[in-house]
Amino acid sequence: MNAQYINPFLASSVHVIETMIQVKPSVGQVVLKPIQGSELLMLRIGIIGQIKGDVVFCFPQEVAMKIVSSMMGGYPISELDDMCMSAIAELGNMISGNASTMLSNEGIAVDITPPDIVQADSTLHKKQALTVPLVLNNIGEFDIYMIA
Repeated sequence: MNAQYINPFLASSVHVIETMIQVKPSVGQVVLKPIQGSELLMLRIGIIGQIKGDVVFCFPQEVAMKIVSSMMGGYPISELDDMCMSAIAELGNMISGNASTMLSNEGIAVDITPPDIVQADSTLHKKQALTVPLVLNNIGEFDIYMIA
């Protein structure tokens, strides 16, 4: 996947996260590395059209729960239940939908698939991907992977 295609996802991530949880993420360096880690909540959204691939959001479980808590106005979250996973899926959907609109405005026609929570040991695990960490103060860090 071309590195320039990750920029709309980064801009969208910053905007959506800032809007939803009132925290401005710090964006780390883009690197090429495999999806790795255990105890992750992995959200995959397919990209179809002129660009084909997947964007995968990988959240450590504690970070996912803190993000959902912030999305819900501070409501305490103690487990990754269906409500928590649905909220994370919606966050990824908003980020990806916004990014696909940005790509479309640049003349790149794309669409996204519905969000899919996948297991950390899925076939996505260990695939090489463009990777960018996002750091949210007082919440933690998660990675965005783009797989061609």
